[in-house]
Amino acid sequence: VQLQASGGGLVQAGGSLRLSCAASGRTSSNNGMGWFRQAPGNEREFVAGISWNGYYTNYADSVKGRFTISRDYAQTTMYLQMNSLKPEDTAVYYCAVSRRAVAGTGANEYRSWGQGTLVTVSS
Repeated sequence: VQLQASGGGLVQAGGSLRLSCAASGRTSSNNGMGWFRQAPGNEREFVAGISWNGYYTNYADSVKGRFTISRDYAQTTMYLQMNSLKPEDTAVYYCAVSRRAVAGTGANEYRSWGQGTLVTVSS
């Protein structure tokens, strides 16, 4: 499966962005999917995950209540709605397909990665 992430950009603190991740090739409809991010000098960290059927979601503590993950099965697309953005949310955001039906928090649980989209939040 190939993943294409989009929707990043420059936004002021308190603003919102919606990231999209489009899957093509062998579909990922039976797999969980997730968003990770990596800021300069930091390791890649889990942001949010969603199960294959969309029933179960999980979030990093740092984004709970501000970010919402969802997926559209008809178009095999995953989204990340980001509200109340903070400067510390600045990072390259990556989408990925889990090896399992659920979405874990470890990067090694994912088998396919998109190219990343840059989110910059100014103070």
